[in-house]
Amino acid sequence: MKKFYLPIGSLLFSIAFLCSNSVCAQVSDYPSKPVSLVVPFPPGGAVDQAGRSVAQALFEVWKQPVVILNKAGAGGAIGMTSVMNAPPDGYTLLATHSAVISLPASEKLFGRATSFDKSSFTPLALLVADPVVLIVPVDSPWKTVQDFVVDAKKRPDAITYSSSGAYSALHLPMEMFANSAGIKLRHVPFSGGGPALTAVLGGVVDVSTGVPAVVTPHIKAGKFRALLVTGYKRHPLLPDVPTAMELGYKDVEFYLWVGLFGPAKMDDDLVKKIRQGIAKAVVEPKFVEHMNQAGAPIDYRDAPAFNAFLNKDSDRINNAIKNIGKVD
Repeated sequence: MKKFYLPIGSLLFSIAFLCSNSVCAQVSDYPSKPVSLVVPFPPGGAVDQAGRSVAQALFEVWKQPVVILNKAGAGGAIGMTSVMNAPPDGYTLLATHSAVISLPASEKLFGRATSFDKSSFTPLALLVADPVVLIVPVDSPWKTVQDFVVDAKKRPDAITYSSSGAYSALHLPMEMFANSAGIKLRHVPFSGGGPALTAVLGGVVDVSTGVPAVVTPHIKAGKFRALLVTGYKRHPLLPDVPTAMELGYKDVEFYLWVGLFGPAKMDDDLVKKIRQGIAKAVVEPKFVEHMNQAGAPIDYRDAPAFNAFLNKDSDRINNAIKNIGKVD
């Protein structure tokens, strides 16, 4: 009986061809079942709101459910780690904010090992990039940023500000501003953005920051005065409030952004198909309406532009954390 041998080169080519066809089939059928979108924070926050809105829009595009999974804990680390460890098949995606950068950076500051960094994920798209607003009580003596800075220089470490926690999205921009202005403020951390805002309303602290959608109603109600915003341009909800850069404060560009990611090492064709779906979802009328109602204007950027944004944001956040140093 004759034996037939397939040359090793032909065998490897055949295996590669079969694997390629398998991947192609998976991509062409994607999504063929529900997709999980992990939000690593509790329900009700900015990431959760944007995640739920885009999930509904993606359902309209893909005709498959996109299920929100809130996996909160450890500042977002639990949910983000779960996505990092998920199969890179496109059926587990992540909606998160700058914690994907700030958490590893702050852990590194303390010499602690981190389970992930931004290279653990595949950036897919930026949805929102909202600046924060520096706010003071309307009856405060500070009518302008200049008033505030002059007073702060006279009384170093006397003016208090609230944040949503150490190295959080309300802590970092205040320290960026203080560093640029050459002033020293006293940080009073709280358990979240809501309590931080309440602390200003109740007179517990002197000043704070907040996203435009949250603080604008209080400004219009005559409770707060807005001194500056941290974006590169003025915000549509607060067109009369100058940016930090307009006022001459460099390196005070900060955003509470929301982006979509997948696990690392996803197939390029699969990533392309998911990106195409997101591009269609962000122009769905209901998505646009929901985001406008939430006061978070869409700032959609596809993966290449989102990658460039992440690299710049990483530099800003890492520098801010180094300047802050260790916070107990």
